[in-house]
Amino acid sequence: MIDPRERSQSIRLLTFLSVACLLLCRIAGATPSITLSKKTGPPTSQILVSGRGFKSNVGVDIFFDTRDEAVALANSAGSFSQVAIPTPASALPGDHWVSAVGRSGDKATQVRFEVHANWTEFHRRNMQRRNPYENVLNVHNVGRLQLTWSYTTGGAVWSSLAVANGVVYFGSYDDKVYALNASTGALVWSYDTGGFASSPAVANGVVYVGSFATSFYALNASTGAMLWSYPVSVGDSPPTVVNGVVYVGSNDGNLYALNASTGAKRWNWNTGFGVLSSPAVANGVVYFSTSSGTVYALDASTGAPLWSYYTAGEMRSSPAVANGVVYFGSGNSKVYAFGAMSRAYLWSYTTGFQVDSSPAVANGVVYVGSGDYKVYALNARTGAKLWSYRTGSFVWSSPAVANGVVYIGSSDGKVYALNARTGAKLWSYTTGGGVYCSPVVVNGALYAASTDGNVYAFGLKQGAEPTGVPFKRPDLKILRPDLTLNLSKPVATPSGAEL
Repeated sequence: MIDPRERSQSIRLLTFLSVACLLLCRIAGATPSITLSKKTGPPTSQILVSGRGFKSNVGVDIFFDTRDEAVALANSAGSFSQVAIPTPASALPGDHWVSAVGRSGDKATQVRFEVHANWTEFHRRNMQRRNPYENVLNVHNVGRLQLTWSYTTGGAVWSSLAVANGVVYFGSYDDKVYALNASTGALVWSYDTGGFASSPAVANGVVYVGSFATSFYALNASTGAMLWSYPVSVGDSPPTVVNGVVYVGSNDGNLYALNASTGAKRWNWNTGFGVLSSPAVANGVVYFSTSSGTVYALDASTGAPLWSYYTAGEMRSSPAVANGVVYFGSGNSKVYAFGAMSRAYLWSYTTGFQVDSSPAVANGVVYVGSGDYKVYALNARTGAKLWSYRTGSFVWSSPAVANGVVYIGSSDGKVYALNARTGAKLWSYTTGGGVYCSPVVVNGALYAASTDGNVYAFGLKQGAEPTGVPFKRPDLKILRPDLTLNLSKPVATPSGAEL
């Protein structure tokens, strides 16, 4: 006769073995899948990859296109999580593929990843007016730029442009804010602000834009629907969005800090003069200038004044901040460099006329335009002139720098591309009016606007360069593991996303 206790133990053992067998069968038969921490990003950004449905305790190679970037170890359930791979610096704008291939040889899957960068506001959120991600346009091919589309508004366009997630945003003197398809120029939406619209900023699906009328607006970036407004007249001050706060200057002499989600005022600081520049925010400090000729540094959290400097010339130039130094131009014909925190005077350079252009800083060089018709390149450390280029008229436009090229407009009606190292002209295009906006270069395309009422987009001839061509989906069977790679450890939190 069988002991009931032995029978009970046997039943429990059989049940355990049955469940374990079922689990192992499910793991073995599961279809593998991977998820990415984000679906889009610029070159050099980090992607976190998680997967499931692989064989237990087996290495899983993770490829970006055909390059093996990391190897994860699937756990007993056949899963892994948050393994970091880079988006290669050479990855061109367009669709690419992230693949996961188990080293057991019978488990593999892949998902699409779109490579693109954004230029979300006047400063491009690095406060230096440069695009470090551009890898299509360069000194060798920019001379082959050609017009891809133009869009005509009902008024002059002084606004600089923002490009985010395939859409171009700008304001016009016909009192409207526009959103255009960045590839085709087709109208996505427009919104009437009731007054001349400022340069916009885009963050977290919201477009922030000021009006010469009575309000500052937050609009849905997809639809143009108004989310909130704040009753203040904004002139030439493009807004800046940092850490959930919108900073914007006003015609009433105040710099405002508004909650980006609600529009509630956090603080304001009155200068007594119109704020014409775009605020630059870096390391907890907001820098801006006024029509009185004074540049200010305020605590970004509280608005408390930290320091100021009077230049004796009306200031429209927006500060740029790089490597602990703040750079700005003045109506007294000078370009200045000060210690960003200490207000220590470092140097100044005198041009031939007032400097309304806002500086761009890249690779140890300050680029800026002047009313003396010239574009200047100055040593960022000493202020020594490296080169200058003479256009046909005043240069109020602010430069944009990307991949060895300086892009800038002039009131002679032209958009220029200059060699950042030598100042040699590489390309130009003549519009029907003055170009006072700052050009934007992103994802292998150049965007600019003119007082002729048009916004222009330029690119390389289709087929001449591999820009925008989707990477061919790799055949999983041809992907070969890099056996020299060490196992990657999971990353605790996402990082490396573009601001």
